[in-house]
Amino acid sequence: MQRTLAVMRRLCAVFACAVCAFAGCGVAGAAEAELLRVNLFPTAKQLPFLLGIERGIFARHGIRLDLQYTENSTTQRAALADGTVDIVHSAVDNAVAMVEIAGKDVVIVMGGDSGSNEFIVQPHLNTFADLRGKILVVDATDTAFALQAKKILANNGLREGVDYRIKAIGRGAQRLQAMIDDKSHAAAIMNPPFSVQAVQMGMKSLGRTVDLLGPYQSAGVFVMRSWGREHGPLLEKYLASYVESLRGVFDPANRADCVRLLMAQLKLSKDEAESTYRLLLDPQIGYVRDARLSPEGFRATLALRAEIENKGGALPPPEKYLDLSYYQRAIATLPR
Repeated sequence: MQRTLAVMRRLCAVFACAVCAFAGCGVAGAAEAELLRVNLFPTAKQLPFLLGIERGIFARHGIRLDLQYTENSTTQRAALADGTVDIVHSAVDNAVAMVEIAGKDVVIVMGGDSGSNEFIVQPHLNTFADLRGKILVVDATDTAFALQAKKILANNGLREGVDYRIKAIGRGAQRLQAMIDDKSHAAAIMNPPFSVQAVQMGMKSLGRTVDLLGPYQSAGVFVMRSWGREHGPLLEKYLASYVESLRGVFDPANRADCVRLLMAQLKLSKDEAESTYRLLLDPQIGYVRDARLSPEGFRATLALRAEIENKGGALPPPEKYLDLSYYQRAIATLPR
């Protein structure tokens, strides 16, 4: 019980730290900076924001950030659609879902990474077959990592609704807590720091999703297409700021600062923060340099949705969801 309460305090503290960190990030010239409302999950993937804000990178590009942390991808998609936020950092399958299911004109403007995801199970489980009759907890049941989990289980002979049940819980912190609180919640896809914490608590990883499924474009940046057209130069400055901040995360000279920021923002131990940082830089599952979108990975993302949600329907052309011209112009403003 004490351990559970400690984890709850640790995870809940994310939001308190976020408020403190970003409410007081004003710098000289902030009055002239343009405000951008950015929605993201409170995971370790926020590290470029933490470093970029601390180093004044966004401010130097004339950007003032209002970072909004989401509870789940459903509310995140709704916030973008209703104009509550301007820019979303999330699994790009959410953008595809907004187009195909909700009929929203959303466009992906930058890549990110393959997700850093692992298939985490309770300590007493050893194989995918052990999940028969169990509950898989997910963010939303019909997007992104849930689709990955369904495909992995299908590859191991398990059918949704027949051999296992799926339950929408929310973001990574909530999935981890659900597995701590109730052992009937048998499995979840998790990324850092929650995957790191889960294993340290005795849970097991049955593998990384990129190893189990192959290339996959997970994270990316998307906006309403009309907003992008109306705010093109501002969007390009934002993308340039983010890429410059990401380059800072890759710089070995900033390792100690990155670990410190992860410890402070996510309330991690030094061990947890260092393990998380290593995973974020892992060339197979971590950040992609300059947040380039992988054409192969994105085709795999579309193919997975077509197979799992559209039951083998026609694969739409990637160009339907992409406009990388903003990104290309942003990158051109940065030193090589």
